[in-house]
Amino acid sequence: MELVLVNLIDGLVTGLLLFMLSAGLTLIFSMMGVLNFAHASFYMLGAYFAYQISVYMGFWMGLLIAPPLVGVLGALVERYGLRKVHQYGHVPELIFTFGLALLIEEVVQFVWGRDTMPYDIPEILRFTAFSISGYAIPAYKIFMIFTSVAIFVVLLWVLTRTRVGMIIQAALSHPQTVEALGHNVPLVFMGVFGVGTALAGVAGVIAGPVLSTFPGMAVVLGSIVFVTIVIGGLGSLWGALVASLLIGWLTTFAKAYNIRAADILTSLGLTPPANVEESIWRDIWTVTSPQIADILPYILMVLILVFRPHGLFGKRDA
Repeated sequence: MELVLVNLIDGLVTGLLLFMLSAGLTLIFSMMGVLNFAHASFYMLGAYFAYQISVYMGFWMGLLIAPPLVGVLGALVERYGLRKVHQYGHVPELIFTFGLALLIEEVVQFVWGRDTMPYDIPEILRFTAFSISGYAIPAYKIFMIFTSVAIFVVLLWVLTRTRVGMIIQAALSHPQTVEALGHNVPLVFMGVFGVGTALAGVAGVIAGPVLSTFPGMAVVLGSIVFVTIVIGGLGSLWGALVASLLIGWLTTFAKAYNIRAADILTSLGLTPPANVEESIWRDIWTVTSPQIADILPYILMVLILVFRPHGLFGKRDA
């Protein structure tokens, strides 16, 4: 039971971190209907900016300054890059964001090099918050959980309870009508794009000390972010949260428990073929859950696309 609780907490941390990254991409897709391939690169920039600021001013100033810097950079990309490409359709947009991701990675390597940066957890959070039967739960994990929950609550409140949120949602669905009412729709789009990239920056600031800050960190989480928003539903904030938590717990429990495929198949009434070691089904019978933990989200995505193409909470087809 204690191990289950520990895995629930670890999966919650992983899921909420993934939510912070996917929430921004969900907002951007809702705004323009384009999957931003460079989104994970802004996550990487958040980590690097925070590291550089922390060298001179400490972790907390990095957390305070780095996300707005990333958000401003994202807004400039939308204003002077993506907006000009948008008129030519979705394919040029995808090519633009893919090229931008490669450019950002090259710039990061040029400025900071290829080595892992010594970006560490702040001294004030280097202690054990509590223990579960000998399993220590670091205070930094609790900090990550509360930060992620706070971001979700604020986003949900802004989008559903404020005038700004109503204008944003109306601009997403009926931009011409909103513009006729006197609102600057392009400015709204630029602001939402900036907020979306700033959220990726927050994720980078918080994840950098735990997952390491290195030039390939965008590649590590880049693909899984798209999997998350497809499972949750393109454009759905609630979907991004639920899908992130599902993926976090799915991968965490799969890695923690050594479940063998042979045991599952046997429980279903199937029997292993004679000379299983020489059979073409050998790999299926000998596989264990930790070996396939990282591909389970992709399998879940395929199932979602087959049985519910618009995702768990989405209104658009993936």
